[in-house]
Amino acid sequence: MIWTLPLALPGTLVDHHRLDLTALYSTGWGLTLFDVAGAANGEVYALYGLYRSTYGVDDEEQDPQIADFGYRIINRYSAEGEVLASAYFPTGGAREGGSDVADGGDIGLCVLPDGVLAFTGTPDRTTLVAPDLSRVLAVYDSKDVRPYGEFTPGEGDPFAGAISVTPSGRLLCTLAEYGVWRYGNVLTNLVGIAEGGLTADSKPAIRALASLDPQPAHQSDVDLRPHAMYQGAPVGMANRPRPALTELVAAEDSLSGWQRSTLGRPVPLSDDLFVVPFYAETFRGGSRGRPFVFALVNDQGEMTGRLHGLHEWRDSPFTGFCFNLAADPHRGHAFHLNRYGLYAWNKAGVLRAKLDTDTKAFKPLTHFTLGSCASNGDLLLAHTKQHLILRIPAPDDLADLAATVEEALRAYARQRTALKKQWAPVNWHWTHSAPLHRI
Repeated sequence: MIWTLPLALPGTLVDHHRLDLTALYSTGWGLTLFDVAGAANGEVYALYGLYRSTYGVDDEEQDPQIADFGYRIINRYSAEGEVLASAYFPTGGAREGGSDVADGGDIGLCVLPDGVLAFTGTPDRTTLVAPDLSRVLAVYDSKDVRPYGEFTPGEGDPFAGAISVTPSGRLLCTLAEYGVWRYGNVLTNLVGIAEGGLTADSKPAIRALASLDPQPAHQSDVDLRPHAMYQGAPVGMANRPRPALTELVAAEDSLSGWQRSTLGRPVPLSDDLFVVPFYAETFRGGSRGRPFVFALVNDQGEMTGRLHGLHEWRDSPFTGFCFNLAADPHRGHAFHLNRYGLYAWNKAGVLRAKLDTDTKAFKPLTHFTLGSCASNGDLLLAHTKQHLILRIPAPDDLADLAATVEEALRAYARQRTALKKQWAPVNWHWTHSAPLHRI
């Protein structure tokens, strides 16, 4: 079933702040979609940020019509597309998070095997939220705010900066480290796998599989990660997986040697095979044509291959910074969407489909970004201008992907028209009156 879901704002918050939905974002407010995730029962969750930050407003201003604000909001949708509830976290008066669903995001959402939501962020912050969004169950936070403050060992209780779930319930995680590429802050640098459940009462140990920067600078004993192990000892200082991914492909970018490259969010192709994306340094003057790798890494930390078939220039994810990947581990399919097409691979890393956005049928895909695959493999795409989420049924055979997506885009146009009549959005901003929880 094809569904189009509105990324609807809680009407209570809109009214409280008397938010002018007709105003341009350049006036100091905005809406940013961070991630979407699907649960085993067919429900869908969307994580986004809503903020207002107006130059010249006093920090002590109390009038909600004038005051700056910032929220991270989670919407919960039924399997039929109805908004069931929302929850919000106040975050202050500025936009939270420097990236959105397209860039692979440094803020993420995952549905754990027991249905609990894991809301994640760098560095290694994991918040567990009840499936009905009524309450926070636990917070695992590294409390590492360097370079903006001191870091006290043992003060924090970290877990992961991003989580994906394999078919058997293993947790594919990313971890951050201090001193990556000699920067004085904490950046994502490790990929690991965790066995066992993540609950409000306990967290499983993470076994490190792969690293990006093989030798982060200026680390000491305070930078050891007791919850993450490599070869029987906590990750940190000289103890991390080697050779690093960047060392394995160093010859492919002889100019920079992959210095200042970025680790994307990995996704599982199966229980024991994962796609780990990483991207060369971006330049202010344009980065199209810069190298990138979608590496295949097994659960022993071996790079066994990669997703093939993309040209560094003609298929560049750097145009528009479209760095997200999605995977359907039950069928062994991986997906990537950027400004040039929607790409699909099989478990062997062979490109089985490319839906070229130069063609009339698939040109509308340039307005969408790839969120994730739902637990049944359905593709979740987001139209971040019209603030709609498109759910596309997963084809069993990638040869059927073109026909499936073409039909979904036609259905999207029809369903969007019906939603406009039903919801009467203001400048493509939708509002709902479902229950709202402050958590």
